[in-house]
Amino acid sequence: MQCMMFSSGNGLPSSWLLMFSRVEYMLVAFDHEHKKVRLSLTGEEVLYTLQEKGERVNPNHPTLWRPEYGSYMIEGTPGQPYGGTMSEFNTVQDNMRKRRQEAASVLKEDEALCTVTSFPRLGCPGFTLPECEPTPVEGGASKSLFFPDDAINKHPRFSTLTRNIRHRRGEKVVINVPIFKDKNTPSPLIETFPRDDGEAAKAAKPDHIYMDAMGFGMGNCCLQVTFQACSISEARCLYDQLAPICPIVMALSAAAPFYRGYVSDIDCRWGVISASVDDRTREERGLEPLKNNHYRISKSRYDSIDSYLSECGEKYNDIDLTIDKEIYEHLVKEGIDHLLAQHIAHLFIRDPLTLFEEKIHLDDANESDHFEVQLTDFENSAYVVFVVLLTRVILSYKLDFLIPLSKVDENMKVAQKRDAVRQGMFYFRKDICKGGNAVVDGCGPAQNGKETDAEEYTLMSIDTIINGKDGVFPGLIPILNSYLENMEVDVDTRCTILNYLKLIKKRASGELMTVARWMREFIANHPDYKQDSVITDEMNYSLIRKCNQIAQEKAECPELLGVGFKKIKHSGNKTSSF
Repeated sequence: MQCMMFSSGNGLPSSWLLMFSRVEYMLVAFDHEHKKVRLSLTGEEVLYTLQEKGERVNPNHPTLWRPEYGSYMIEGTPGQPYGGTMSEFNTVQDNMRKRRQEAASVLKEDEALCTVTSFPRLGCPGFTLPECEPTPVEGGASKSLFFPDDAINKHPRFSTLTRNIRHRRGEKVVINVPIFKDKNTPSPLIETFPRDDGEAAKAAKPDHIYMDAMGFGMGNCCLQVTFQACSISEARCLYDQLAPICPIVMALSAAAPFYRGYVSDIDCRWGVISASVDDRTREERGLEPLKNNHYRISKSRYDSIDSYLSECGEKYNDIDLTIDKEIYEHLVKEGIDHLLAQHIAHLFIRDPLTLFEEKIHLDDANESDHFEVQLTDFENSAYVVFVVLLTRVILSYKLDFLIPLSKVDENMKVAQKRDAVRQGMFYFRKDICKGGNAVVDGCGPAQNGKETDAEEYTLMSIDTIINGKDGVFPGLIPILNSYLENMEVDVDTRCTILNYLKLIKKRASGELMTVARWMREFIANHPDYKQDSVITDEMNYSLIRKCNQIAQEKAECPELLGVGFKKIKHSGNKTSSF
């Protein structure tokens, strides 16, 4: 159906959001002679060099560099948050490109900065440079059979988190990812672990890829977008409205199909990272009667949200919420409203994992939304701009994406599956334009009174949600385009945004591949692949080398980025293609 949007004034929300985009990078070292690529454990020295050349010389340096979980990882952010004008969208990709070039300039020969979500042979023998052996002993941080403690950043925060999660849980974390069953994949696939003390044999599932350390989740990379709202009410609104969007964007940005040298049957890392930091005891997981612990806790501490925070979202809170009643009553007594009080009381059912004396008194941290990191700066910029534009449209047009949280959880499970962007069906709200400032042809309020819950949402494909379908749903991109038509946007900025939205549109329709699908086809077509779900050193080398060439704009990839793709280059306020 045709989307028609109207808004009072110039369509501006009450405030423009400030935004940071953070990209996590892996440092890799190529051995071209032996056709191997390994993770380079040089993150600390690379980080020091970048900070010495950047922010410590110039406080207004355009990039900032920070440590990450892996000693082979660094994180780059803009020196300042992006501003509120539409023309700021022109600077997102430029800044990402600047970060990549800046970091690459301090690397050694045959080293590269890689934006791959999950290193395919993470945890395989010899996956680091220098080569480090895992130390599955109680005195170590992870006690992993596969992930050496040397691959953990040396900052005490990271090893302490790793050790404390394991100690609190009472055993190592357990990550089981279903393996992709190819023609020659053993059935059932049952692994044996020579150095196992019995814990792995008990935890590993047949036909699954078993992993046993925090590094298998936190040692992956992601794209993060942090928003600053103008008020607590606006922040709570965005928190709620973006929750149903998360599984949709996760499926669109799918980029993690390989784990521990195997081809998996999932495309996203969400379940992996959730399990990698699951510190719940057996009692809290419901495996034993409560004796030493106070609560049954339904999810890992890193998982999808358990309650909406705005008044509009309250009726969709259909997940049982475990709370600390004493904290809840104290907050309500001090004037905190019910929804926020129960949210905070729910957070406090968990023990703190680390506490540093100098970090006790801090300002509250901002929330971040995490998506799978993409190969190129263009792709990462596209997802950033898409989500930021969506937040502005939500506020301007008072869009409503709320559905029961139990359905959001179901969507999160679907989004991780192989090729979910083309095959998955997702619960989504039919009437998203209920605010007084927005009208969508054929998508107005229900006739004969208020809709029932069952009528408010239905199953839709990603293509329908993003691009729309006549008589079913207007589509998010047509709504964004309508918003842009009502805004005063200069030609250069409009061109930039349309290029980004075109990528999202074609990924949603299946015309362009997700990174996960492209990686699967690359491995499937590799001459060394034996259709057994195994990724060898040489196959990994070929894949990462190709990824690096694409990221450095030295190789075309039309199936991923499109035919005739134009890279946008900005100089001041001028835009050109090259």
